[in-house]
Amino acid sequence: MAPDSIARDAVRAVFTGTGTWPGALSRRQPLMGGSAGITLVGASATLLDATFELADCVEQLWSRFVPDSDITRLNWSEGRQIKVDQLTVRLIRAMQSGAELTGGDYDSTLLPDLLEAGYSASTVDPSRVTYVPLTARSPGDLAGIQINGTTVRMPRGTTLDAGGIGKGLAADLVCELAMNEGAWGALAEIGGDIAVSGQGADGQAWRLGVEDPFDPAGYCAIIRLGTGALATSSQRKRRFTTTAGEHHHILDPRTHDSAATNIQTVSVIAATGARAETLTKPGFLRPTADYLAWLPTVGAAGLVVDHMGAPTASENWNRYQ
Repeated sequence: MAPDSIARDAVRAVFTGTGTWPGALSRRQPLMGGSAGITLVGASATLLDATFELADCVEQLWSRFVPDSDITRLNWSEGRQIKVDQLTVRLIRAMQSGAELTGGDYDSTLLPDLLEAGYSASTVDPSRVTYVPLTARSPGDLAGIQINGTTVRMPRGTTLDAGGIGKGLAADLVCELAMNEGAWGALAEIGGDIAVSGQGADGQAWRLGVEDPFDPAGYCAIIRLGTGALATSSQRKRRFTTTAGEHHHILDPRTHDSAATNIQTVSVIAATGARAETLTKPGFLRPTADYLAWLPTVGAAGLVVDHMGAPTASENWNRYQ
């Protein structure tokens, strides 16, 4: 048994014997183009600080708006080998797994199309603008990225955008750190993607709200989740107007344009935030009935909301209510 597990079990025995429950610490702050909220149960303020430090670290590694981030350096590598952080290797492998799992519906190499759609400047700081080499093409060759330890070589012309999967994986990493350091439970919500682990603040599974696309202050569903993740993608949040018309940031890799769909939001429950994020994308590209029937076959559950506000769920969604 690991030392951290021994320490956690010893503390648990004390609380169990006294009939009390450890307190929860929470904080919210700006992160990754939006905000992040982290809640830890049975943990110290020092550990809460450490989780935010980790989340900030991965933003600096993965943001395409940071000139010296791993992602920016890879996007400008032009086929050269680049040394990156091990967390960036984990991100790229998650991207590759997501593309394979979804049959290409999820594709993190569509950055040139995203820039063409109008999403070139940061929504937080418009002075921070993304540029890519003239050789950049969309889609790129995600499967062709070569990884040797922490050295990465991307095929010339391939560029990456961490986007939603970066937020989902960041939430996963925060929960992993917290639990490895002895927390009883952890919840990390980063840009709307939520990962949870361990016991909730009330000693039960975590109670999570699924956002209502038509009422930012409300929820269209409430679920209970022990360990896992809930990711929601929306076509309503990031919209851009160019000379070619209005676009949103959820792209169809086959048309190189915003997905043409009446679906407003797709929410997925899966084992990890990174996996849940990739699984939301087919919900905007496939017939809803086919998509919701497919999700349980890959170990996930889903809820889609259309332009009339009508929710439709996969058959296993009610297991989490």
